[in-house]
Parts: sequence; C-alpha cells; structure tokens
Amino acid sequence: MRHGKKINHLGRKTAHRKSMLANMACSLIEHKRINTTVAKAKALKQFVEPMITKSKEDTTHNRRIVMARLRQKDAVAELFRDVATKVGDRPGGYTRIIKLGNRLGDNADMAMIELVDYNEIYNAGKKEKKTTRRSRRGGSKPVVAPVAENKTTNEEEE
Repeated sequence: MRHGKKINHLGRKTAHRKSMLANMACSLIEHKRINTTVAKAKALKQFVEPMITKSKEDTTHNRRIVMARLRQKDAVAELFRDVATKVGDRPGGYTRIIKLGNRLGDNADMAMIELVDYNEIYNAGKKEKKTTRRSRRGGSKPVVAPVAENKTTNEEEE
C-alpha cells in the first residue's frame, strides 16, 4: 500500500531535498526557465506554484511564508514585484514542463520547466480571449425578417 507517500523524496534526506527545491525555485524565478530532470521538475512545480499564488496578494504574512521556504531575499522581492504582476489574472497553472529527451551521461529523462507567462514564443500566436461567456441552454434569439424593416422605412418616406 502506498498510503502517505505523496511526496517524491528524490533519493535525498529531508533537509537536502528542501534546500535543493528552494534553490531550484530561486533559479526558476530569476531565469524564468531551467533545465532539470522530469522528477525534479514535477517536484519543483508542486513546490513553487503555491508560492506564486501567495505572491499575488502582497501582505507581510505572505512574504514571510514565502521567505521561510525560499530563503533568498532577492528571489522573494522579484517574485512579489515582477512575477506576481504578470500572473495576477491567471487562476493557477503558472509553470509548464516540456520534456527534452534523455541526458547523454546517464540516460535520465530531462525536462525544461518554465513560467508560462514569460514565454513569448507560445504566447505570441494566441490572441486575447473574449471575457463574455455564452450559454448553450438559451438557443438562438428570434431573427427579425428584413422585409418588415423595409416596410417601415417605406411608410416613413411617404
């Protein structure tokens, strides 16, 4: 049974794993994309996305929570200043993992993890979505025949 085994331990002790994820998160915030193994990218995604969500609301409490996990003042400042403003309207899903193939030395699965809103290549082709929502239930509105409009205009001319 795999009860209580939600966290991928990545073959490291707890302190080493937390330090490694904090350093990788700081690198991701600074460089906006990093290359790593697929397992570490998935672990980093679970680590960094809640902090990006907290950065959307700039309070002292949220800054202290993020600082306790990241432990680098510059990364926290950039997260709350630059990254939070760019992802402010996005309801989650701040990172993207792109698989790159296998590493030459040990054949490990490699991936690139990046912040979604900072990739101009993917975002350039997409246009802005309309904010209105359409309902399927209502059906279509009745169409007024153009002939009736012509009669009213003819009557007005006479």
